[in-house]
Amino acid sequence: MDLSIKGKNALVCASSQGLGKSAALDLAKEGVNLAICSRNEEKISLVKQEIEQIADVKVVAIEADLSSDKDISALFQKAKKELNAIDILINNNGGPPPSTFEELTDEDWQRTFNSTMMSAIRLSKLVLPDMKKNKWGRIINISSVSVKTPVNGLFLSNSIRMGVLGWAKALSDEVAPHGITVNSVCPGTTKTERIEQILNAQSESSGKDKSEIEESMANSIPMLRIGEASDLSALITFLASEKASYMTGLAVQVDGGS
Repeated sequence: MDLSIKGKNALVCASSQGLGKSAALDLAKEGVNLAICSRNEEKISLVKQEIEQIADVKVVAIEADLSSDKDISALFQKAKKELNAIDILINNNGGPPPSTFEELTDEDWQRTFNSTMMSAIRLSKLVLPDMKKNKWGRIINISSVSVKTPVNGLFLSNSIRMGVLGWAKALSDEVAPHGITVNSVCPGTTKTERIEQILNAQSESSGKDKSEIEESMANSIPMLRIGEASDLSALITFLASEKASYMTGLAVQVDGGS
């Protein structure tokens, strides 16, 4: 299937590993030029090299902390300078840590709001003028299945990601007349560094072996397996394409039927 996005320009956030990296790789295979970012300059430079080995596209690797308004502004300016207008924005950031409710401080809530919600809002505001001018744009938020069914112990994620979902739906209605779509993808249990963190936390709190918890997770999923990052990035690539031009305001879970 020709997705008709060859030559488009995408900014993929938090793309040195996990879901962000997988999304960047899949978009590159479709001929999309990329600006990729991470707080770790060395790791994001290695991902740049990896992408350039598999796809003939331009890749710009940028060090940026997505909780910093200053870094976000610099990230956008560099991406635009190197690639011109950003046609596709993949909002993504590392998930907030698991915890009990009473462990959380006001600073934890503020930090998560800033990094998870404000990063998406700030970047979307920056890319929208060119998208409106070009009458074409894709904004895709990597969220979590916790917006559909809260996950035990993920108070920060359960709460703040719901805010992102409400904002994204409202934005999708506002920018739809300009040929811009806004969608969210909601992964379930997926093999990433994030799930390793959750498994370790649950093992520590329950006293169970991590492999036992992982097996139990897989058995609770109708497809009897934990998802791969590529399961989600395939959907992201489709939603970024011309084929998905009439799909907006969605929150689609990729969770093996959970």
